[in-house]
Amino acid sequence: MKHILLAEDDLDFGGILKQYLEISGFQVSWAKDGKESLELFKKDAFDICVLDVMMPKKDGFALAEDIIEIHPETPFIFLTARTMKADKIKGLKLGADDYIVKPFEADELVLRLNNILKRASKSGVIRTNETSIAIGKYTFNTKRLQLSINASVQQLTEREAKLISFLFEHKNQLLKRNEILNAVWENDDFFTGRSMDVFISRLRKYFKEDASISIESVRGVGLEFKVV
Repeated sequence: MKHILLAEDDLDFGGILKQYLEISGFQVSWAKDGKESLELFKKDAFDICVLDVMMPKKDGFALAEDIIEIHPETPFIFLTARTMKADKIKGLKLGADDYIVKPFEADELVLRLNNILKRASKSGVIRTNETSIAIGKYTFNTKRLQLSINASVQQLTEREAKLISFLFEHKNQLLKRNEILNAVWENDDFFTGRSMDVFISRLRKYFKEDASISIESVRGVGLEFKVV
């Protein structure tokens, strides 16, 4: 039984959603504000987090940042009544696995949760058996999900690590966008494509200390992870 942290301050909606998720086979811990949610996350282990964006004491975005700091491998999705594009982009930049606008059908949420958990549970997150891989001047630790150079260590999310692993396995090759999306996200729709763009931008920053490494975009085709 997968354990969900549900962070939702609307008592009526949260109560109904909790019951539906439990009927659908999940174990649910429900918190009514961001502060309470963070305390629950620190005390227990969760397979995925469902975070309302607008909450008292700590909003969903700030809560997600704390969750990433504590356990970056935990997937999370945002729930929001707002349709602002800026909010969606902010959620993607934080590494959200999905972003659902209220109102929505509860069975749609269950489907999305199951899809995310299915991807997260697959053993092929890191395809190499090596613990540490040299990428230019960087060291990529596939067990700890860390990218380091000199004394600087960047903690990676599971998705970032999977993307680095896939790109490195196909270094110095032109990859089509849909190849990357299907390999790392197992989906090539518009939303996922925008998410990938955010992740690629993030990886460029991570690798900026080594001029021999670059991620080059070829318009209308895809990407090439170059390691000279």
